Amino acid sequence: MLSARELRERRKLRVRSQIGKKSSDRVRLSVFRSSKHIYAQVIDDRKGITLAHASTLDPDLRKALRSGADKGAAAQVGKLIAERAVKAGVKEVVFDRGGCIYHGRVRALADAARDGGLSF
Repeated sequence: MLSARELRERRKLRVRSQIGKKSSDRVRLSVFRSSKHIYAQVIDDRKGITLAHASTLDPDLRKALRSGADKGAAAQVGKLIAERAVKAGVKEVVFDRGGCIYHGRVRALADAARDGGLSF
């Protein structure tokens, strides 16, 4: 029987392989969710650089948020990452949910990023 960590790692590898096949010239919006915070970055894999990043640890958000581990915080991070990505000249991305299931905080971040101007 596989542990939860091993199952998550398998999901992550499966998602990344599909992203590699489907994304020809798009950058990747990568999401990491921990028990206390959520992080997002827009990554250009061809150049190997991060174009934009946001998390619940940003000073602007940290003061305004009650907790970094709820859907409201994830939505705020989604808006912020979309704003920073558009400012960096990125409109189209491929969504990389990592090993997380597209539900709850991950979905809230994705919906807010779409509302903020990113297309995926």
